Amino acid sequence: MTAGKRLARFVAVFGCLVSSAGCILTRDLPDPALEIPEGYKAAKQSKAADAPPTLDWWRGFRSRELTGLMEEAQTVNLDIAAATARFRQADAQARITGATLLPALNGNGSETYSRTSGSSSSGLTNGGREVVNYSASFSASYELDFWGKNRDAAQAAEETANANRFDRDVVALTTLTTVANAYFQVLAAQDRIRVAQRNIASAERILNAIKDRFRAGTGNDLDVAQQESVLANQRAQVPPLRQTLDQNINALATLVSRPPEAVRVTGGSLDQIASPRVTPGLPSELLTQRPDIRRQEAQLASATANVGNARAQFFPSIQLTGQGGYQSAALTSLFQPHAAFFSMVGSLTQPIFDGGRILGNFELTKARQDELLQVYRKTVVQAFADVDNALYSIRQTTERLRLQREVVGASRRAFQLAEQQLRAGTADIVTVLNTQTTLFQAEDLLTQAQLARFLAIVSLYQALGGGWEPRMERPVDAL
Repeated sequence: MTAGKRLARFVAVFGCLVSSAGCILTRDLPDPALEIPEGYKAAKQSKAADAPPTLDWWRGFRSRELTGLMEEAQTVNLDIAAATARFRQADAQARITGATLLPALNGNGSETYSRTSGSSSSGLTNGGREVVNYSASFSASYELDFWGKNRDAAQAAEETANANRFDRDVVALTTLTTVANAYFQVLAAQDRIRVAQRNIASAERILNAIKDRFRAGTGNDLDVAQQESVLANQRAQVPPLRQTLDQNINALATLVSRPPEAVRVTGGSLDQIASPRVTPGLPSELLTQRPDIRRQEAQLASATANVGNARAQFFPSIQLTGQGGYQSAALTSLFQPHAAFFSMVGSLTQPIFDGGRILGNFELTKARQDELLQVYRKTVVQAFADVDNALYSIRQTTERLRLQREVVGASRRAFQLAEQQLRAGTADIVTVLNTQTTLFQAEDLLTQAQLARFLAIVSLYQALGGGWEPRMERPVDAL
């Protein structure tokens, strides 16, 4: 058997072992021991057929302007763009790390010219000698990954790339929910400004009626001053509301990566926004619905592969190198059979003493794996709590909105009766002041209750993963 055939058999045998060694060393993904509830505490009895949120969940609010802002944010938002660049970096790093699984091949070519000295040691002179040598060769090197060290490193890099991809989805989900919240804040500010302006008009009307009574001798300066105070208070509420409106429009401009001067938000009213029905489904679905959970899974898988890589460093490293080609003094005979040459070398390196570096690295990766396991468990538990909190918030804000509408209806009727009595000259001025103040506060609180309910719906979309759908999973290697 020739040396080449012996080496080929040696490589084949070790290749078979390498194909399974990595899995043996990395098949120790820890069990998170999660307790998955059967249903959400704050949810009504849900049916298994309940569909998860759609990918374009914001269309359920039936706002064309909101949909346009959402679609624009997905394409131009700078946070999403930066997160996309990070996962492209991680993909490139995974390719770099995975290159160690393949042989390294190099081609070499050279022309060497040399001339010996024409002077001898005795001082005699001759013509010297000129030599030209040509060579063309290939060299290869390959580390036999018998213990799975390189494969584990490549797997860790791939899982890190997956984690960065899921992180991009987390950023996208956060961005979209922020756009929705800012848009609803704009609508609420516009509604509150309109309410304040109506209240200012009502307060001016009451002030004119009180002044008429004062001129008729049935009123006094105190009545006028008290109503002037109510009017001034209503006027003072408008500037902060306009500031809130401008700030949220500027926030939307930042989210769509445009200067505030280039963004025009028409807005409208919260009364024009539909209230979509959101079904939470089953708690177990969160494990695949939420990108932050998937991100932590990928990070835990990466840490587990790193543990296998750190463990494999205790074992010998086997390196194969080879070189072959042609070498000749004449270019015309360079590729003749007699000009061929080759060499093959196999080496083994076993760590003996390194001052505890390898052991320390192994313990470090194990501790990192345990840390990510706890973070993963907390992320899942927090996800269940987020959904329950959002469901409870929707229920309570819906009830608050219903009750506040009743408050506004009763307050408006009381104010109308008090105003009628004022014009008839039979109303007590204190009653008029109280009823109008109660109405003004009730109308403003109604808008805030509407806003709170829409924000609660958005928070439920976010808690459920926002209709996010995994779309980049690579095929799982057969281990």
